[in-house]
Amino acid sequence: MALPQEFLMELKYKNDIETVLSSSVDLKRRGSNLVGLCPFHNEKTPSFTVYPENGSYYCFGCGQGGDVITFVMKNENLDYMDAVRKLADRAGLKVPDSEHDDKELKLKNDVYDANREAAKFFNSYMMSPEGRAGLDYFLSRGLSLKTITRFGLGFAPNDWHALEEHLKKKGFSQYVLQQADLVIKSSKTDEDGNTKTYTYDKFRNRAMFPIINLHGKVIGFCGRAMPGDDKQGGKYVNTADTPVFKKSHNMYALNFAKNVGSNQIILVEGNIDVIALHQAGFENTVAALGTSFTEEQARLLSRYTKEVIILMDSDGAGEKATDRAMDILSAQGVSMKIVRLPKAKDPDEFIKKFGAGAFEARLEKAFSEVEYRLITAARGIDLAAPDGKSKYLIKACEVLAKINNPIAAELYAGKLSEKYGVSKDALLTNIKEYSKKQTWNKTQKELDTIIMPKPQKNEVNPQKHEYRRAVAAEEAIICVLMKHPNLLEDVMQKIDAENMITEFSKRLYRKIISILTSGHHFDLVLLGGEFSPEEIGYVTKLQTSGLGDENPQRVLNDSIKVMTEERERLDKTAVTDLSDDEWANLMQKISKQKTGNKLT
Repeated sequence: MALPQEFLMELKYKNDIETVLSSSVDLKRRGSNLVGLCPFHNEKTPSFTVYPENGSYYCFGCGQGGDVITFVMKNENLDYMDAVRKLADRAGLKVPDSEHDDKELKLKNDVYDANREAAKFFNSYMMSPEGRAGLDYFLSRGLSLKTITRFGLGFAPNDWHALEEHLKKKGFSQYVLQQADLVIKSSKTDEDGNTKTYTYDKFRNRAMFPIINLHGKVIGFCGRAMPGDDKQGGKYVNTADTPVFKKSHNMYALNFAKNVGSNQIILVEGNIDVIALHQAGFENTVAALGTSFTEEQARLLSRYTKEVIILMDSDGAGEKATDRAMDILSAQGVSMKIVRLPKAKDPDEFIKKFGAGAFEARLEKAFSEVEYRLITAARGIDLAAPDGKSKYLIKACEVLAKINNPIAAELYAGKLSEKYGVSKDALLTNIKEYSKKQTWNKTQKELDTIIMPKPQKNEVNPQKHEYRRAVAAEEAIICVLMKHPNLLEDVMQKIDAENMITEFSKRLYRKIISILTSGHHFDLVLLGGEFSPEEIGYVTKLQTSGLGDENPQRVLNDSIKVMTEERERLDKTAVTDLSDDEWANLMQKISKQKTGNKLT
């Protein structure tokens, strides 16, 4: 059951969008609207616009948009109902009962509780004589009991059902344990064809790292195989996505790092690296969670820091991870520096060998993005070879041509000139040539896009690239309805939801009709939990466009005409594939259409 429209409207009005967003975005008034730097991507020129008149926001830089609920969802990494509850608490409102939502909330709370009890179980077992091996492992890694306690570390018994039996005694159902990904359900078929279903603990004989979200709740686990144990599969086993956990949307130890107050966050590869650095005093350290660094994680970090220091392992995989993180952070506009650790394979080993003072010194000597790219441009090149130096300098010029800063390029060219005994003017000439080439290539791509545009996949409406003319008409009709509800009757007489060609437009059109026929004007907040934040952002883009602002009746008539033509074209295309009965039904349908006023 959806939340009542009256409640959603009250929730909106009691959570003024300007007030709520001002706690996260520095907004400045521009006419009747407000603008600021987007919290969802790094930018220097404000493109994030808040529209107090209708309670919406839209970023013209990254396309994020929506209402106050959508903002809280995206900004605090919450799902729809959690965002509603947070805003309701803020406004002193009670969320109406909903059987579906109650079940969803209960499951999430049960999973949170199961994870908390599992973390306590793993920690308690590690502190028992039977689990001493786990405690010895963490102590052997140089961790103190204080650090072990702070991070809630533990140890999973080498038993197939120990955790399952413990949590069942605590009252947790088999279903909840499976939803939390603490217990695995599987089946096996014997030679006679009989299938037997069984369950077992996911984590066994592993050092356990609880994963804690920004609100202090245990959302999952990372389990590391004990040294010498090659019977348990991979070295690391992580919680899969659950109702409360998505790896790509969270980061290990960000719950601690966000409170440090530093302008920098250190990004490393492993959990042990994070814990070792925290213990050494570098509590602004985080790591990705059993996955490669993602765009979502970059956006998450950008909300809590001005600069990311990338510090990956000193091996081939670490270099690739560094390159990936740099590309993702750069695309998000996040400032970064890169640290390389000599004579150590990872931060944990470096701290043990050389101490916190030496590590601090390495941070102070961190490379800028350009410096690091100039260093790594030498990968695979033998600088001692006759043509090695020229090969490297060509790649270095390509790097400098991309920075779009003539003064910085000249400074770096001067350094390269001194180091390699090459004319600075020659380097600058090459840089300019590469810059021109890159600009020309970019211009050509833009021209190709204009002259011969390639169909682009639209995540919200995947059918858009296939039916561009029809979608343009659909969106125009939807825009007219959102802005001019007085034309509802006219639209309903001529357009059924089934006349819409794309599924997204059908769904949106039905919802808008439902809102308007219930006596409300269209409002983003009334889309409720039926549309994703991305879909609501797309609707916000339509709402903020000028489409339908002037001559709405004419826009409506023209759009209906286009839809009629497109529907007929698609119907004719499909006629050759019809059976005789289907063809007869189509002819009857066309005959009725000619005698009526409404598309059917």
